[in-house]
Amino acid sequence: MRSDCPLNYGLEIFGDKWSLLIIRDLMFFGKRYYNEFLTSAEGIATNLLADRLVMLEKEKIIKKEKDSQHKQKIVYTLTEKGIDLLPVIFCIGLWSEKYADIKLNPGRDIILGEAKKSLPKGVEKVRKKLIAEHGKPKGNRQ
Repeated sequence: MRSDCPLNYGLEIFGDKWSLLIIRDLMFFGKRYYNEFLTSAEGIATNLLADRLVMLEKEKIIKKEKDSQHKQKIVYTLTEKGIDLLPVIFCIGLWSEKYADIKLNPGRDIILGEAKKSLPKGVEKVRKKLIAEHGKPKGNRQ
């Protein structure tokens, strides 16, 4: 980290779109495998995906484990640190919906609908769902 500024810390991790899009895919689209991330509409390159997954794991935002069903496959899940990015994702989504000229998308609109009703309640509802899907975080909030 180049400075002790909290905003700088966040920008060093999320200064490009790919990290947040990977987190979005984990949170809202149930993607857990490398090849699933490659199918996202934004079209991430394999070298960028590999780089971002390594960085997100190093930062303890995601974790990777061998898939219990397929020992050769790696499955990615969010840590509590990653799940705690939910309000950031909601806020960026709400801001973008307000200012970007985007088409309606039922999946996205359901997600943002939770945030619009009441951001804190919406965040907590989805946070509980994410903990159920990704496992209860252990130890020191990571």
